[in-house]
Amino acid sequence: MFEYAPAPESRDIVDLKPSYGLFINGEFVDGSGPSFKTVNPATEETLAEVATASSDDVDRAVQAARKAFDGWSGLPGAERAKYLFRVARIIQERARELAVLESLDNGKPIRESRDVDVPLVAAHFFYYAGWADKLGYAGFGADPRPLGVAGQVIPWNFPLLMLAWKIAPALACGNTVVLKPAETTPLTALLFAEICRQAELPPGVVNIVTGAGETGAAVVAHPDVNKVAFTGSTEVGRVIARTVAGTGKKLTLELGGKAANIVFEDAALDQAVEGIVNGIFFNQGHVCCAGSRLLVQESIQDELLSALKRRLGTLRLGDPLDKNTDIGAINSAEQLAKIRQLSDLGESEGAERWSPACELPDRGYWFPPTIFTGVAQSHRIAREEIFGPVLSVLTFRTPAEAVEKANNTPYGLSAGIWTEKGSRILWMADQLRAGVIWANTFNRFDPASPFGGYKESGYGREGGLLGLEAYLDV
Repeated sequence: MFEYAPAPESRDIVDLKPSYGLFINGEFVDGSGPSFKTVNPATEETLAEVATASSDDVDRAVQAARKAFDGWSGLPGAERAKYLFRVARIIQERARELAVLESLDNGKPIRESRDVDVPLVAAHFFYYAGWADKLGYAGFGADPRPLGVAGQVIPWNFPLLMLAWKIAPALACGNTVVLKPAETTPLTALLFAEICRQAELPPGVVNIVTGAGETGAAVVAHPDVNKVAFTGSTEVGRVIARTVAGTGKKLTLELGGKAANIVFEDAALDQAVEGIVNGIFFNQGHVCCAGSRLLVQESIQDELLSALKRRLGTLRLGDPLDKNTDIGAINSAEQLAKIRQLSDLGESEGAERWSPACELPDRGYWFPPTIFTGVAQSHRIAREEIFGPVLSVLTFRTPAEAVEKANNTPYGLSAGIWTEKGSRILWMADQLRAGVIWANTFNRFDPASPFGGYKESGYGREGGLLGLEAYLDV
């Protein structure tokens, strides 16, 4: 096999500031709390100092959003749409800058940031801009009304994309926003704040407050927030649900997952292997809907695993800014420790661990793509969300057994089905308790398609018409 020469993307396109403040009422302001460092997970270098928003800062942001609400919601939908279209076009114009900054701050490969994340971000703003003047025809009544101020808390695995999933429909419906990005990945949200200014979005319509869990808790608990949207862990989701209970706030939660990727003996093997790789090793497995449980029909287990191991041997791990990189860095030392702990536990429980020959860089947070075979339903690696590049392999004999094993999880976010039989796809989809089910593909997203889960994977939907409903008083 030939070797690729390094093809690094230049980081000079990003103008990193030594420090960043909060974005409140259209201006960057200092935070009251102590600043924190955001680091490049591939090198452990400090990228910038970022302000921490105290509860008083959050109150200022919510007040700014409340003040802006009447003017923003009072605009004709076509006028709001113009702002969203403008934001979408600026995102496209600054796509390279956004992609490089996302890879620096998050650790994901530049090919994913450039070819998946940023194009989808622009697509969500374009899509919801198109709905802004058509809300009366969306099936929610002739005159649906916005909720008010939306408090939004997003995770670190898709920082800019999760921002778009939440801000775009909220603004299209006439709401104003206070958004809290993840502590380890705040930089693209702050660059988005600059884009809001460039688009001349009215002050207070979008406010961005940075910080750790305490800042997010202050946003969720603020009495003048009308809607809470959260994407993150199931544990934090439970806390948020308890906080919001009885307050009258509308709530959507997109939480963890342990998705089953089910391969039948008649599946196109090479296509299935690519889908398995994309399902679990895309974004280093930092995906709520990752296909972290491979259910393979017993008759093709050996053939499929041999092909999968050959494919993993071709993956390139290393510098996220290298355009040839397939596997980037784990986002933080804390997440790396969790992945290591659960992987070691998988071995101690009796599963067989395999990784391709893979030289890990000396600095940064890295974990090789890993497969566990001989996994039982009772193993923790088959039940708990690892949120890393770790695949657990189980087998089945019949479709009914596949359904039973796939549904044997507290989560219900997604699933994948690989088979040549359309009737089997439809039957399986009807039986599986998952919010999103892919057939002969995995991890495919579209702004017009709703996304969300069942059980401990949360409730509510983002994307499509249902993504509008979450921000309307219906």
